[in-house]
Amino acid sequence: MIIEIKVPTVGESISEVTIAKWLKKDGDIVKQDEVLCEMESEKATFELNAEKPGVLKILAPEGATLKIGDVACTIDTEGAGSAPQPEAPAAAAAAPAAQPEAAPAAAAAPAAPAVNKGTVDIKVPTVGESISEVTLIKWLKQSGDYVERDEVLCELESEKATFELNAEEAGVLKTVAKEGDTLKIGDVACQIDTAAARPAGKAAPAPAQQAAAPAPKAAPQAQQAPVTTIPNDIKASPVAAAVIADKKVDPASIKGSGAHGKIMKDDVFAALENPGVAIGHEMFSRNERREKMSNLRKTVSRRLVEAKNTTAMLTTFNEVDMTNIMAIRAKYKETFKTAHGVNLGFMSFFTKAVCFALQEFPAVNAYIDGEELVYHDFCDISIAVSAPKGLVVPVIRNAESLSMADIEKKVVELATKARDSKLTMEEMTGGTFTITNGGVFGSLMSTPIINIPQSAILGMHKIQDRPMAINGQVVIRPMMYVAVSYDHRIIDGRESVSFLVRVKDMLENPEQLLFGKDPVKTLLKL
Repeated sequence: MIIEIKVPTVGESISEVTIAKWLKKDGDIVKQDEVLCEMESEKATFELNAEKPGVLKILAPEGATLKIGDVACTIDTEGAGSAPQPEAPAAAAAAPAAQPEAAPAAAAAPAAPAVNKGTVDIKVPTVGESISEVTLIKWLKQSGDYVERDEVLCELESEKATFELNAEEAGVLKTVAKEGDTLKIGDVACQIDTAAARPAGKAAPAPAQQAAAPAPKAAPQAQQAPVTTIPNDIKASPVAAAVIADKKVDPASIKGSGAHGKIMKDDVFAALENPGVAIGHEMFSRNERREKMSNLRKTVSRRLVEAKNTTAMLTTFNEVDMTNIMAIRAKYKETFKTAHGVNLGFMSFFTKAVCFALQEFPAVNAYIDGEELVYHDFCDISIAVSAPKGLVVPVIRNAESLSMADIEKKVVELATKARDSKLTMEEMTGGTFTITNGGVFGSLMSTPIINIPQSAILGMHKIQDRPMAINGQVVIRPMMYVAVSYDHRIIDGRESVSFLVRVKDMLENPEQLLFGKDPVKTLLKL
């Protein structure tokens, strides 16, 4: 029986999607509910699952644009019967043992496998609570090699350490992921065919060797990597960071070959061998390439132009002395993490300050709908996140009612989902005000664009030590420029400037974040 797998309805306004990547190949035997491919709409990435077990036949290639209801693939449910049953490996393993007298005659042939479990998937193991993905650095065995159980297959590198992936069984290796690929925890890196015969002349390992349990091994040098020597806006692997620190290489001069421009150890070694040459670029190249815009990029492009063309956008600037907030973070960082299980970042301070200021200046939290103004008694704060496939803006609902810890947890949750392309439509719709942080990329000042239909957006920037005149003395303070872009049709200059000054006051005096007012002035009823 042939079952058609169609593109499901993913939202009221979504009429078509693009197949981003097939996770299964044509002819593969798939299980029910197994993920077949990733699809991308204008607003999100989602997965297409198998409705029944069977043999997959792909109809639409990667990059194809399909309408809702179009058939992406079919599944032959009768073909599922050809899949090896759980009992089959055991029966196959028992067959050689049932005929011991045949062994001498087959002495010249390759030895039968010691364990026949069919094809075993070797997946990326869990390597730490905060690690969600790793990079495959190097294959130590090649596809087609016969490997022993516990033999090291490849080197993997996480954000914090380098470790090895071991063979769970003996058999013939089939590599699935390529060197340089970024894999999530649980992804299949390779497969081992345990039914393959051991090559003639290859001795079986001693029992003591087989008893050793495979375990990821952290490279000692990775634990000592001085990550603090790498600027926040430059990403480098732990091993690369260690070499950069040891050899005193300028990381800005190295072009990273890893995911999203991440600097790998080979990039550093290449830079050391070719000083003064831009590594990673073909010399005197005049090449150019064209790439099809993703649906997400099309949507971002359209909405940004729409914001510029349909709003009377203006930006006001100020600067914030971050001394007190940085002191609080330094003092309570460990205690806060122990108590709440999350780091105390800057976003919770800014979100709290914004929520109080929005309640004082409701026009900043409103938007225009036709000839009406829509005001909100709640603060749904959108946070701009740079995801691998483009800019996304998930929403923290009712941020005014959340504690600092709750805000930090929500930020981590939404940012992780954005990075993994797991955000739902509901998590990205709505929002009454947006916060964006260009400082993580090193931006000192910018004019953020309004996230329509909202009427304002706050831009955070890089914290930089600057000389400030305080009480007639020049002192060095950690300063941050902040900017608010607003729609002048609904927000007057007085409101926008007063709003930003109020945010500045609360950030410079964090005790006001307790209930949004100066405690002393409240006590004196001023």
